Amino acid sequence: MLNGERVSVGIAPIGWTNDDMPDLGKENTFEQCISEMALAGYKGCEIGNKFPTDKEVLKRALDLRGLTVCNQWFSAFLISRPFEETAKRFKERLDFLKYVGAKVIGVSEQSYSIQGKKQPIFEGKHVMDDREWHLLCNGLNRLGQMAKDQQMKLTFHHHMGTVVQDENEIDRLMAHTDPDLVYLLFDSGHLSFDGIDPVKILKKYAKRIGHVHLKDLRNDVVAESKAKHLSFLDGVRNGTFTVPGDGDVDFRPIFDLLGESAYEGWIVVEAEQDPSKANPFEYAKKARDYIRKTAGI
Repeated sequence: MLNGERVSVGIAPIGWTNDDMPDLGKENTFEQCISEMALAGYKGCEIGNKFPTDKEVLKRALDLRGLTVCNQWFSAFLISRPFEETAKRFKERLDFLKYVGAKVIGVSEQSYSIQGKKQPIFEGKHVMDDREWHLLCNGLNRLGQMAKDQQMKLTFHHHMGTVVQDENEIDRLMAHTDPDLVYLLFDSGHLSFDGIDPVKILKKYAKRIGHVHLKDLRNDVVAESKAKHLSFLDGVRNGTFTVPGDGDVDFRPIFDLLGESAYEGWIVVEAEQDPSKANPFEYAKKARDYIRKTAGI
């Protein structure tokens, strides 16, 4: 069981509106999204493409509903662009997030990513050479120091289709970054998608987990993606992901390990689906009930 005094439960807006495929959920408003989050029993959220860009407007809307921002995706280009370019955007995002109450920023290296391309997700992913690994790890340490200076944490989001996807890549990243500056954003869905046992990763890096994405997976849809050479986004449209308790990921040992390691922070439901097929409010409630029953919070 998790400690409800140390762990908070949030949800990402991607079940209502999809940042990468704006036609999914185009009918759902920001106000509907955050109101349904609160009504379903969540205390925090991540930021989506329909959220106000004015930090005061955003904070006021969330405060009215008893919500706070717990994290936001940040696209880094540390191996393909000058560091200063990423650092400038990172500083601006840190300032914004700190104002709206977040203590975490989720960084993904997006250089050469195929996650948004019409390319088979299991074919042709970029593999970094030693020079690129140095640029990435050194750059993350520098960004991590910037975050620490703001009393925030940089968490790195391993992700399908990116340069840090598989277990060896996660291991190398963890080995060559400063544990006081770079934390891991543990995502059960992306690990499972790549065929990695989430429990194995959690056991190795329990003390470096800075943020948790709870994403369930439908194995039959992944098998179809492989067989038909589908892109990541085509798989999402077909239902690759769902909320915890609705797919094939076993979350009980994940919750047990997080509890045993005294994890402190957010666990966040993040399951991109087509809202016309999976009603966002219904699935948000389903996930919240499952977490309450299974994790004890």
